[in-house]
Amino acid sequence: MSGWDDAPYPDHPPFTWGDRLRIAARILPLALLVFGGLLLLLTVRLVERPLAGPSRPVSPRITQGVCRGAVWLCGLDWRSEGRMMDHPGALVANHASWLDIFVLNAAGPLYFVSKAEVADWPGIGWLARATGTVFIRRDRREAAAQRDTFVGRLRDGHRLLFFPEGTSTDGRMVLPFKTTLFAAFFTDDMKARMAIQPVSVRYTAPEGQPPEFYGWWGDMEFGPHLLRVLSARHRGAVRVEFHAPLSVAGFPDRKALASAAEVAVRGDRPSE
Repeated sequence: MSGWDDAPYPDHPPFTWGDRLRIAARILPLALLVFGGLLLLLTVRLVERPLAGPSRPVSPRITQGVCRGAVWLCGLDWRSEGRMMDHPGALVANHASWLDIFVLNAAGPLYFVSKAEVADWPGIGWLARATGTVFIRRDRREAAAQRDTFVGRLRDGHRLLFFPEGTSTDGRMVLPFKTTLFAAFFTDDMKARMAIQPVSVRYTAPEGQPPEFYGWWGDMEFGPHLLRVLSARHRGAVRVEFHAPLSVAGFPDRKALASAAEVAVRGDRPSE
């Protein structure tokens, strides 16, 4: 049986001179913003770490500001609905693109939970480490160690965000949530006080572009996709919707919790 990702990738026409000019006008400010922000972040951490330890009261705000600027430079009009919960916990969102990192960080201080290999990616891995990303392996044998890591970060007052689909899509659907990571929140010391907040991310393509324009999935290369995004003549949009938090104590097991979170995140979008 063929799946949604068996279809060929979008066939974009070659870049025009106008496309190249737009790329040139946007990529330098974007690079200066991201890497300048990274330098500022690392400088602040030199002071923040000995004074505040792992709580990071200042540096996440730098990340938020940089990401809001990056979203704008990438040609996206950003808006949010609902409110990010104001206490430690976990957020779960659908995953459509590398842009999700900017889009979700723009909403407020949070820390991504990412697959371990991302730490070794050039550029993206450096940024992920600097911003406090939690790196994990999706392996049941490491569940206990992951749980201990999550508990430690939550005690430090952090909000963690992970993508339960386990991969990215074209942005037009939400895949079934994998339940493994949800098990970490059902330990005796976490279940009674833990909340999970579902978050929906929806992209609207620029005028004249296919609906999956911002989707980044499968074997797509990062560089060409970045250039395609920066070349867009018209602006696109992204909406981040924060749903009501789900109390872990209100669910019998990880599968029931994952299912409820999936339903909230999906909304009216199809599954696989």
